[in-house]
Amino acid sequence: MSTTQQRFPHDWLQPASEAFSLAGLKARLLYPTFHLGRTGWIIAAILTVAAGLLRFWNLSHPNELIFDETYYVKDAYSLWHFGYERSWDDDVDDAFIAGQAQPNDDAAYVVHPPAGKWLIGAGMALFGYDSAFGWRVTAALAGTLSVLLTFILAAQLFRSLFLASVAGLLLTIEGHHIVMSRTALLDIFLMLFVLAAFCALVADRRWGRRRLATELATRYRRFTTTDATDYDRTQWQKTATYGPWLGLRPWRIVAGVLLGIAVSIKLSGLAFVAAFGLLTVWWDATARRSAGVRRWLPGAVVLDGLWALVCIVGVGAVTYVATWAGWLSSSGGYYRNWAADQSTALPNWLASLIHYHVQSTTFHTGLDSSHNYASSAWTWPFAGRPVSFYYRTENVQCAAEECSAAILDLPNPLIWWTGLFAIVIIVIRWLLIRDWRAGAILAVYAAGQLIWVLWPARTMFFFYTVAYVPFLILAITYVAGLWLARTTQSGTGFASRRVAVVSISLFVLAALAVSAYFMPIWTGEPLSQHQWRARMWFQSWI
Repeated sequence: MSTTQQRFPHDWLQPASEAFSLAGLKARLLYPTFHLGRTGWIIAAILTVAAGLLRFWNLSHPNELIFDETYYVKDAYSLWHFGYERSWDDDVDDAFIAGQAQPNDDAAYVVHPPAGKWLIGAGMALFGYDSAFGWRVTAALAGTLSVLLTFILAAQLFRSLFLASVAGLLLTIEGHHIVMSRTALLDIFLMLFVLAAFCALVADRRWGRRRLATELATRYRRFTTTDATDYDRTQWQKTATYGPWLGLRPWRIVAGVLLGIAVSIKLSGLAFVAAFGLLTVWWDATARRSAGVRRWLPGAVVLDGLWALVCIVGVGAVTYVATWAGWLSSSGGYYRNWAADQSTALPNWLASLIHYHVQSTTFHTGLDSSHNYASSAWTWPFAGRPVSFYYRTENVQCAAEECSAAILDLPNPLIWWTGLFAIVIIVIRWLLIRDWRAGAILAVYAAGQLIWVLWPARTMFFFYTVAYVPFLILAITYVAGLWLARTTQSGTGFASRRVAVVSISLFVLAALAVSAYFMPIWTGEPLSQHQWRARMWFQSWI
């Protein structure tokens, strides 16, 4: 991985003519472009196919609604048929699977926005509403695409096909990610859109730095010409003080759309909106500082921060409301006509939508019902209480007398616990040298993890953490990259670097072996009771 010393071997004290030349600015602001090339795209294709095989293979097993699929799948059916969620009779799951059940006429009160259920319903519309494959296929697709995005993102962050391959392969075989990719819940979609939004902001970071270099160089050149006007001189003084406005940022708009969809999957996506908004403005501020702008922080906040608010929050809000189109266009949605009996200055549809969200937010923050698999957010970094989605002992056949089939939302322990160690290293790294990659990974991890600490009494589940699993993988990859960079910079030679490469490869192979061992309890394959019990390393996993 590149370091500050590698990028800036020259003296920082330069004449203005050099410092504000396009070449000088690009040297300070930009890495050379990293291209995957044919080899990179071949590796990406192989990893994507491998991820797809693990997620699509036997996807219709078990052919029943497991865990919270009983809510989201039936809600998805209602959305696609009526535009809003309707209530269902109790104990209707078997009839639904047989294609013999219909919802009631009255609306259901649901506390999650509709985007994730629209996505689940898309698979059902394509492959059948009574098909387990149909209601899980888009989740499997989301998980598979996230492996591809993680590979591409890692290649851009670490500028190494080897490290990108490590990241892609670790996510491919990570058990928590596999289980969530094979289950029609909402969180796997949240993960995908958060990851995609982050990729868009990384692209915007490079776009913005290139634009900053071009604008500064152009204005300085005009200022230094013999025929410079008073306007040119005034413009340069303002530019040198605060930096230029960089105009509309297409990748930020893309990020805003993606984050709007993320929030419409689960409202916890708001934590990522806040983190990404602060992150992208800070990136702009540090770019201005590196470029030599004197008042770089106020310049970034005023000239870029306000537009970042428009692009991310404004565009995201419009996108979010658009996902409610079915509810808005209906007359039967829950709370849809609430404002008709109220005195409000807002349009009825908007007042009703706001009221809906006030009620659902109260539900989310006050939820404290007991559940056997609920867990504190403080236990999640250790995988203290994974969630059992499915467990059967009847009509399960294996070579032993007593058999069972289970689906446990358990991460690969080696990857998960190594990821926690990597996060600690990243915190130290960011505090010491402010590596933007370390800060970015840490920000996403914190947004996904620490938001839940704010409500310690709330009923919460470990599977919420899938939203940041790709970034836990990137944390491991980052630390691996530090090791490789250290062997390269220390001058200890090829042999030392080979030791690092071999050691990292052995870690990946060990993770593969652990995944192979736990795979049956991630996919619901029959095991003897003894085999199942051997995989329950802790009592809290049962």
